[in-house]
Parts: sequence; C-alpha cells; structure tokens
Amino acid sequence: MKQDVSEKILVEELFKKSVSKRSVDQTKVVNVDKLTGDASTRRYYRIHSESDTFVVCLDEPLKDDKAEPNFVKLQRVLHQEGVRVPLIFDKDLSVGYLLEEDLGDQTFIKEIAKIKTAEEEYKFYKEAIDLIIAFHKIDTSKYVGETFTELAFDTTKLFQEMEFTKKYFLSKLIAVNVEDPAVLKLYAKLLEICETLSNEKRVLVHRDYHSRNLMFKNGEQVVIDFQDARMGTPLYDLVSLLEDCYYDLTTENRNLLKKYYYDTFFKTFDPSKSYDDYMRLYDLMSIQRVYKAIGSFAYIYADRKDIRYLKYIGFAFEKIRKIMSNHPDLIDAKKVLAGIYYAT
Repeated sequence: MKQDVSEKILVEELFKKSVSKRSVDQTKVVNVDKLTGDASTRRYYRIHSESDTFVVCLDEPLKDDKAEPNFVKLQRVLHQEGVRVPLIFDKDLSVGYLLEEDLGDQTFIKEIAKIKTAEEEYKFYKEAIDLIIAFHKIDTSKYVGETFTELAFDTTKLFQEMEFTKKYFLSKLIAVNVEDPAVLKLYAKLLEICETLSNEKRVLVHRDYHSRNLMFKNGEQVVIDFQDARMGTPLYDLVSLLEDCYYDLTTENRNLLKKYYYDTFFKTFDPSKSYDDYMRLYDLMSIQRVYKAIGSFAYIYADRKDIRYLKYIGFAFEKIRKIMSNHPDLIDAKKVLAGIYYAT
C-alpha cells in the first residue's frame, strides 16, 4: 500500500476518534485530500465531513504526550493573548496528530494578487501589521522559563543565519571561495550588523512573518507557522513582512507602513530611538533578514532539489544592494556582494 493511501486511512481513523471524544461535532467523513505542505517535514490533510472541513497535521510522534511541541504551546498562548491563530480541536502527540481549524487555501499572497489599487495594498498590509503588533505586545514576563522566551535572536543566532547563507549559497550553490579576503571582510561587517541588532530591546517575534504565513478566512487574517517564535528585535518581523522576497510592495506604501509601525508601536516601545535611528535599524535588519532568506532558498534546493525558490535569489540580492547603497559605511560590503552576484 502506498504511503499516501495508508496515511489517509490513518488520518480518517484518528478523526473518528476525535469525533468519538466529541472534540468536534461531526459524524461522517466524506473525503480526505492531501494538501501541499510547507517547507517542513509536516504533512497536511483536509478532511471533508458531512457539514464542515478540518485540517489534520501529521508530524513526528512524541514518546511523551505531555511534552508539547512549540506549535501547540504557542498556539495556546497566542490564542489566549488575542492573536488570531488557527484553532486546535484535538491532538494525539504520541502519533504526531493535530486536528486543526481549516483556514482554506487563501494565503495573503494570493489575496494581494487580486488587488487593483495601491490603497487596497496598503489596507492589506496595515491589517497584517496590526496583527503582528498584537504579537509584539505580549507580556512575556508571564511565560518565563518557556522555550520561546529562553531563546533569542542574539548575536550568535543572528550570525548563524549569516553562516547558513555562506554554507548553502556561497559555498554550495555558486561555489565561491569563502576564505577569500573579500568574503571574510564582508562577514566582519555582517557580524557588526548582528551585534547591533542583538543589543536592541526584545519582544516575542514570529520569526517568519511574511505573505505565505498569513491566511485569510472570512475576510480575517490568521497567522500560521509560528512554532519557531523567540525573543528578538520587533523589526525582525516587520522586515520579514515589508521586505518579503515573494512580493514587491510599492515604494510609497512600504514607506507609509514603516512610518505606521513606528507611530503605532515602536516609538512607545523604545522612546530612546528617533525615527532616523529606527530607519537605520530597519535597514540593518533588512540586510540580515534578506541575506538569510537567500540561504534558505539555496538550502531548499540543496536539500530537496526544489527549484521553486531559486527565482527569488536575484530579487533578494538587488534589495540588499539598494539598501547598502544608502549607507556610506556599507559601500565596501555592497561591492563584495555585487561582485559575487554579478560574477555568477
């Protein structure tokens, strides 16, 4: 029996157990469809019952059912804190089973593909910023000792992401000599950027907040894929959204949205920073975050031979080049990166 077929049977049996426990008010399964997964090892199925649909996530089984994975813990925390996340109706972690709310197939990026005006674009993104502000306002002192508050985007973690890009993009994908003096000089500057960002005030950040990790249900935005949340500068999430490699915002809207986030949250969160300070940090965060994304695209290709993400690398490089061009102290780093990109 093929794995997909056997897993569908397993999914249906697990759902029947959920029904028997009255976790959901349904009685009969009509169909089970396998869904296209994300970039992780999790597998997703949609259950069509007589009157509703649900999503089942299958992940690695846990020996200890009490040892909740981060996704489950964070879903509970975020839901309690008023952040719109998918509901979890039932779970059996011993077999890696989660029964979740079906959010449908409309991602943020699919919705913005339909927009007709810059005003509509701004409205979509403003709502996404309001959602991440709710995330950033969570009082993490209530969750001391939890994994997501113990981990942080400190210098070590931020620079590990730069090293990740060195390994999978520079070394493996385009075969650059990473011991070249110019590359070493570039990485010395990247380390400085990481140190600066690490010293900023921290909130709970989503870590991967972009147009593929927001869903639309009944006109409402819902955040997904939050299981890797940790402490860090809130600009990590803002940059992930506004400097998304999957969609290019209009320049005017990007500037308006940066100002909106500053006025709505950041200037109160860190009153020691002027707007110019904030914009400088935003650019440094953009360099770190977008450069890391290049590494992720290269990794997906190296690990799975999935070519879909390679097309975003050129756009990401151009974004970094333009940002660096606005800062005299980053011109040398820009020259190295431009040399690497255009030479290959």
